[in-house]
Amino acid sequence: MIAAATGFSQTKIEYAAVVPMLVIFGVAMLGVVIEAFVPRRSRYVVQVAVTLLGLLAAFLTLIFSARDHKAITAGGSVVIDGPALMFQGTVLVLSFLAVLVMAERFDSSSIDAFTQSGASVPGSPMETNAVRLGATSTEVFPLVLFAVGGMMLFPAAGDLLTVFIALEVLSLPLYILTGLARRRRLLSQEASMKYFLLGAFSSAFFLFGAALVFGYAGSLNFSTIASAVSTGSGRDGILIPGIFLVAVGLLFKIGAVPFHSWTPDAYQGAPTPVAGFMAACTKVAAFGAFLRVFYVAFPGMKWNWQPIVVVVAILTMVVGAVLSVTQTDIKRLLAYSSITQAGFILVGVVALDRQAVSGTIVYVITYGFATIAAFALVAMVRSGGNEATHLSQWAGLGKTSPVVAALMALMMIAFAGIPLTSLFTAKYAIFSAAVGHGGTWLALIGVIFSAVAAFVYVRVIVLMYFSEPTGDTVVLTPSALTGIAVTVAAVLTVALGVFPAPLLDMAHNYSQFMR
Repeated sequence: MIAAATGFSQTKIEYAAVVPMLVIFGVAMLGVVIEAFVPRRSRYVVQVAVTLLGLLAAFLTLIFSARDHKAITAGGSVVIDGPALMFQGTVLVLSFLAVLVMAERFDSSSIDAFTQSGASVPGSPMETNAVRLGATSTEVFPLVLFAVGGMMLFPAAGDLLTVFIALEVLSLPLYILTGLARRRRLLSQEASMKYFLLGAFSSAFFLFGAALVFGYAGSLNFSTIASAVSTGSGRDGILIPGIFLVAVGLLFKIGAVPFHSWTPDAYQGAPTPVAGFMAACTKVAAFGAFLRVFYVAFPGMKWNWQPIVVVVAILTMVVGAVLSVTQTDIKRLLAYSSITQAGFILVGVVALDRQAVSGTIVYVITYGFATIAAFALVAMVRSGGNEATHLSQWAGLGKTSPVVAALMALMMIAFAGIPLTSLFTAKYAIFSAAVGHGGTWLALIGVIFSAVAAFVYVRVIVLMYFSEPTGDTVVLTPSALTGIAVTVAAVLTVALGVFPAPLLDMAHNYSQFMR
């Protein structure tokens, strides 16, 4: 009787549209089974192979599904359109490179960056015993895949509930991964705790905002919310705070000021490959979700949220650029660089058109490749058995290790947005979107703080090439895994700067949101 009265109908799912995400989650669960049943001596090879093959399989299925990139499925909770495919494909490619770096062992029998006993107290007999027994840390690979699955769902969510689910699925594995550093264990665990607590607060803000939006529109679906906003109900008193609180949850993942405080601590304490993975892939997913929420659900309220985004963009550029000047740790410097780059992207987001979407896509792609390579290079530089993260330890690296210094210099030049590098193309695309919609003054602020940030990057180059070596800094010889990741990232950083047209055209063709 109840079913007949309510007219219950089964939700239809177009599996062809969501199969890339299903592949990732399926392989992640397979990784959990591998941890339980595969012998310890074989676990590393099996996990790395399965993870890389799973990412490759998901990317290939994504390419096939891109032929017809229009699908609203799962009752409207998942939207597969051009932007979703671009952000998902970017996450998969960058994750593939990040996994190659994470799998680096150098001359050890275990993965170099990760502790062999994440649940133990640093320096305790339990940790010592785990190392003695040859424990592995291969559980990081299924954790990465679960995070990747959440990152793929994040920009494809069609309602606020799915956005929240994706946010938690991508965040929870990252909280764990942040605390698994093999060296500086207390710093790593502290970073994990800070990230978790602040992430929990941001999730609560998001949920509260979603509840207020539901109270206004009677639905969490983006299209329904947009219709309710366009018709108006006279209850803007709950809608505007709801939009603000939803923005807080999303801006936290982006790392925008004033929701950025977790970023330098988390990047410094996390295993270096994980820091690169978070800096590159999380930013891709977060900007994809931010664009979909505000471009699809709240375009009718743009006069209310655009000024807030403008203020956040300015604060993010100012704080990120200025504080990066004061940093003496290379990982914290890259963290504040990440904050600054987020401010540059937000400059274009306020344009509210396809050019802004395509510019954002280009920016997160180019920034992601350079970031993965930069953190991979940081992991190779050692002093006294630990990573040489203090800037003074990089002095004279151009004389002792010219290849690593040259590659790091290339990444610094790219971050600075020097012509003929990929991020110059990205900055041009994102600032052009702002200029085209009356934001010339905002783009000018972006150019000014690009120059401020460039000072920081040039300082690293000067330190490597115009200072004398300290004598105790060495560069480890990487395996083919890290070599492939860094080489691919370096080649694309140059290629996308010299020949940007194919990427720009693809981003434009896949920049239309379905509503």
